Amino acid sequence: MAVTKKIPMRMCLGCGEMKPKKELIRAVKAPDGSVSIDLTGKKSGRGAYICRSTECFGKARKSRRFEKAFSCRISDEVYDGMEKELTEDEQSGKS
Repeated sequence: MAVTKKIPMRMCLGCGEMKPKKELIRAVKAPDGSVSIDLTGKKSGRGAYICRSTECFGKARKSRRFEKAFSCRISDEVYDGMEKELTEDEQSGKS
């Protein structure tokens, strides 16, 4: 008898859709308080998930969902860095 593995589902902060964890990108707030994109999904800290699209990132940023998820203020520099990383990942994934 084959055991069907349960697929962990997470909600995207941008569009609010539940999707398999593997399809989403994790943003993480490290124990030291720094916030970054975790493309490996291995960094320690509090995680929040968004779709692999800059559109969802923009929605989550505009409505301050990352700040609500991590209970902290996030500077524009951090957001810009995260967006750059996400854009690079999006472009490398399409090629």
